[in-house]
Amino acid sequence: MTTTTRIRICIAVAALAVLAGIIATVMSRGGTASPAPPGRPPQASSPPAAAAGIPVTPVTDVSGLRWVNDQGYLLPESAQAGPGVTNDGLASRFADTPLGALVAMINIAARTAWEFGPSVFQPTIDYHVTGPDASEMLSLDQDAYGNGTGQAGGPYARITGYQWAGYTPSDATADLAEEGPVDGVTTYAAIQIQAQWINGDWRVVAPPGGDWANSATEIGSLNGYLTFPGQEG
Repeated sequence: MTTTTRIRICIAVAALAVLAGIIATVMSRGGTASPAPPGRPPQASSPPAAAAGIPVTPVTDVSGLRWVNDQGYLLPESAQAGPGVTNDGLASRFADTPLGALVAMINIAARTAWEFGPSVFQPTIDYHVTGPDASEMLSLDQDAYGNGTGQAGGPYARITGYQWAGYTPSDATADLAEEGPVDGVTTYAAIQIQAQWINGDWRVVAPPGGDWANSATEIGSLNGYLTFPGQEG
């Protein structure tokens, strides 16, 4: 990766923080969701192969998502997928479905951004990020917040599309496509996010070195990605 490419990716990633992100949607499948406890999105059944622990590429209907503006970031919400709880800038209780995993990836990854402040990024990383690089992610955020690194306040990138790399009810991986302005030019980046179902909720696996730029690749367009509609904010 060239220095210029890495700078462009870092700007795009920091702009959304993403992880992005992310961040979708009701699975098109049959069956009836079982009742859920109050405050928790209803659960939908997974495809047979996924339920058996075999990774699948699920068919995902993202048309029903609401995109909520949170400190300049457009983040998805769904009555079916979650988050079921949003308090003090935090988000939790996502459904154990492909839709829930996708929505969780975007919401959790975005809230790991230092721009949200330590009252958000620290508990998000403590309780909703897993993996050996989670502590490094927190350290990088604390340094960036203390130094005022970056350009908080926008313009921000936005999650525009996704590709599934694999899904089971306990482990999900997707490539999320973002677009954002870099030096007046619309730039696209794809960020791979992995999430694991742990203790009744999705947790995002911290990227290598705790830096989302290490999981990002600059792409030329959204060709090959399924797109998210309805991002009016």
